[in-house]
Amino acid sequence: MKNIEVEVRSLISEERYKELIEFFKKECEIIKEDKHETYYFDCEEDLRIYRTNSNSIVLLKKGKVHDYFREEIEIKFKREDFEELEKLFSNLGFNVAVKWFRKRLEFKWQDINVCLDYTKGYGYIIELEKMSDENEKETILNELKDKLKTLNIKITSKEEFNKKYEYYIKNWKKLV
Repeated sequence: MKNIEVEVRSLISEERYKELIEFFKKECEIIKEDKHETYYFDCEEDLRIYRTNSNSIVLLKKGKVHDYFREEIEIKFKREDFEELEKLFSNLGFNVAVKWFRKRLEFKWQDINVCLDYTKGYGYIIELEKMSDENEKETILNELKDKLKTLNIKITSKEEFNKKYEYYIKNWKKLV
């Protein structure tokens, strides 16, 4: 069962973001252009709900934020269920710790999902990802790293991402 997300990502400039949009529009098909409103809950696991243009989603990612491999459980709901999902988790004792507001362009490049994101108050990011099972995850990670290199993009270190993430968590209300 392919329930492990394998992901590499990098912080990029606005200029590089625009260049990559043009590149991917020429190279492959855009899957979706979407807006995400995401609420992360204050709990041990990476538990969140988010609303897109078409759905509301409950997402649990096991492991630590910015790990290359994370088991993922995702359940989709109707878009209009978002407030009810927030109430459900609130009544279970989970408080919203942080909110993200993201514009996402998603492409299918060969057999890789490519996401180009702009997150208000956070910046521009490219993510390459594939779902995997336990046996393939290292091979897929190396493939994704190689693909990022072909785009002349260095992977942003986990330390740099963690530092930026912690800053955003502490300051998100002012940043958005």
